[in-house]
Amino acid sequence: MSYLCLVEIHLHFPDAGSLKGKRRELSSLKAQLQHRFGASVAETDHQDLWQRATVSAALVGRSARSVEEAADKLERYVLSQFPDGVRFDRGVVSSQEVLG
Repeated sequence: MSYLCLVEIHLHFPDAGSLKGKRRELSSLKAQLQHRFGASVAETDHQDLWQRATVSAALVGRSARSVEEAADKLERYVLSQFPDGVRFDRGVVSSQEVLG
């Protein structure tokens, strides 16, 4: 059985002056989350706002504990890059729960 952890990352960019600036920061963050943590990452909300973004990151592993630990590390990394204006929501499910 495998486990999936979905982390929603809610970001606020108080100094962003344009969508282009926000996209540049998001592009870098998404690439780092993919490279460092092997996460699948997508911007999932607020695409048209230049001071807000919601990014979803999915982590898959062989145990609930391993995906929780990976999510902890991912969250610490995001906080190191965006110390202000970030909030996380997280959930873990088994492949059996998803697939039935």
